[in-house]
Amino acid sequence: MQSAEVTTAMVAAQFLTVGLNTLVKANLSKGMSNYVFVAYSNLFGFCLLLIATTLRYRNRSPTPLNNFILFRIFLIGFLSISIQTLAYAGLGYSSPTLISAIEDLLPAFTFLIAIVFRMEKLDLKLRSCQAKTIGTVVSIAGALTMTLYKGFAVTSNLMQNNLVLSSQQSQWLLGAFLLATATFGGSVSLVIQTWTIKDYPEELMLITIATSFSVILSFVVAFIAEQNPKAWILKPDMELVCILYSAIVVLSIRSVVYAWACRKKGAVYVAMFNPLGIVIALAMGIVFLGDTLYLGSVIGAATIAVGFYAVIWGQAQEENMTCEKHGTCGIICSSSSCSEVTLLLHKTKDTMVA
Repeated sequence: MQSAEVTTAMVAAQFLTVGLNTLVKANLSKGMSNYVFVAYSNLFGFCLLLIATTLRYRNRSPTPLNNFILFRIFLIGFLSISIQTLAYAGLGYSSPTLISAIEDLLPAFTFLIAIVFRMEKLDLKLRSCQAKTIGTVVSIAGALTMTLYKGFAVTSNLMQNNLVLSSQQSQWLLGAFLLATATFGGSVSLVIQTWTIKDYPEELMLITIATSFSVILSFVVAFIAEQNPKAWILKPDMELVCILYSAIVVLSIRSVVYAWACRKKGAVYVAMFNPLGIVIALAMGIVFLGDTLYLGSVIGAATIAVGFYAVIWGQAQEENMTCEKHGTCGIICSSSSCSEVTLLLHKTKDTMVA
């Protein structure tokens, strides 16, 4: 039952995320400042989270914080702003379809980070490690295919002219680079968040504090980067709807859902729903934005999905091997503890198993 709840929440989160990307892309095309958008979204989101946190802890005190945990929460807030700024800048140069495809590199980046910091053992004699390694390479190849190769148009959009297409093509690479950088930051953030939530299992309080740091940082960035004072004026139009949608649905609700899912099932489980985002983004982009679907996008998205699920399969095999080795299948593996054990943090895994 718990797995079904987490799965349903993550599928809903994918719809909400892609919906925001489509809405943001439409408003960026009309001249919305992504810096001001990020600042206002975090401010309104923090206000909502602060109200929810006050109501949640009105009858009890939250778990005390120490300086080390507070520093990790600050890192989460800093990474959040960096990811949002890079992602929306990249979205302005590309499309919701590309951002959904690039985000599928999350498990690949996470696996590489785990290898570098020795959180994950790399034994190529095991089929699980072979699958994860090959899947990582295939995912990166798929992202490169989607970025560097467009091919012929699978669907046509008569409203677009050759000049617009040429301009989009020249900016596609820059957008992909910004999105890939944001995705790498997202992978780092997921690992830190999962590590922190294990020591401080108060999802709502953690996200509220992290968002408070994000608000300060986002306004500093916006004041420096945005030179047009008129960009700060809010009007009752689609831009305001976009900001409120981001603040309420994505930065508040989705952030807490992600933190909760990380505690229950782990960062890898949270990342495995990204391939669903490609399908949603392709459909929304074609229907609502009039995007043209290219062969390169289809091939790249399919390649990323194959590589991604190879990584997930390898992760599942390692989880089964761990359960069989310690005789805990059906007991620990049905709880959130095993999900955290098999996630990425190898040192944490050894401590919990011991």
